[in-house]
Amino acid sequence: MKVSVCITVLNAQGLIGPLLESLLNQTKKADEIVIVDGGSSDNTLEVIKHFQKKNREIKLLLEKCLRSEGRNLAVEISNNSVVAMTDAGCIPKKNWLEKITAPLQYPEVDISAGVYKARGESPMQKALGVFLGFPLAKVGEDFLPTTRSIAFRREAWERVGGFPKSRANSAEDTEFNYKAVKLGLKYSRVKDAIVEWGIPQSLKEGLKTMQDYAKWDTRYGIWWHPTQRFASHNIRVISIFLRYLIGISLVILGFSNYPLLLLAGFGLVLYVLWAFRKVYQEFPDWKIGIWGPLIQVASDFAVMAGFLKGLGRTQETRLPQ
Repeated sequence: MKVSVCITVLNAQGLIGPLLESLLNQTKKADEIVIVDGGSSDNTLEVIKHFQKKNREIKLLLEKCLRSEGRNLAVEISNNSVVAMTDAGCIPKKNWLEKITAPLQYPEVDISAGVYKARGESPMQKALGVFLGFPLAKVGEDFLPTTRSIAFRREAWERVGGFPKSRANSAEDTEFNYKAVKLGLKYSRVKDAIVEWGIPQSLKEGLKTMQDYAKWDTRYGIWWHPTQRFASHNIRVISIFLRYLIGISLVILGFSNYPLLLLAGFGLVLYVLWAFRKVYQEFPDWKIGIWGPLIQVASDFAVMAGFLKGLGRTQETRLPQ
């Protein structure tokens, strides 16, 4: 089974080298690595061309485009019937390509869903990874992959219609998976097909990422997901709004009814402890855990802001890769 690995990049001079190193040293070698550069203004192209000198399987296309368009272009110019995808900023485990393509040997499987682990160094980054990542323990029959770790048959991509042809430059895998599920395409979940994803360096950058995801998930208008159901993105955001509406209402009413104020305070304490526990379960270190409540509240407001932007008619701008 021949496999093409397709990647899109934009201003990733410090990220593309480690990714290519890891792909070239896989237990299963890619028959080709197709890279679409969306218009880098840094040294990304020079790094790729350096790798091309020694590795003829690396193909490069320069095309100023959005990320979803770049993904489609990469698949279009690839030569094989099986396509795997990951992103700059990710480091696949040595057996990632072998593991993620293995289910596609069986004709009944259309899409192979790998997983990703957030990788951070500082306590803040590790805590942020709990909110941006997806714990392996939660990977079940309703898990849907991101383009950080996915493989699929070319025919499946064609049936879906490729990645969304819109001005979105974020969360394009949301609509791809939604259409694939609606079409009845069959997924295989592969917990040991792992890539490590580098967490944003700053909390501000991480919150911006959450806001962008929320904005575009809302723009796609998927209110009821056939597999995620009540856990779908937009329903979860509505629950966040309700959470704060109830809390603020209890505080306001509490000025004239003291027990309600106590109830609001008790709820706040429980919320703080829950956020701390969520991080502490992943990283049993109080220095990491104390970031949980701060990031929880900040991420709530980032997601709500993104949701409102998604509902409104804000100008769609080109986002960083």
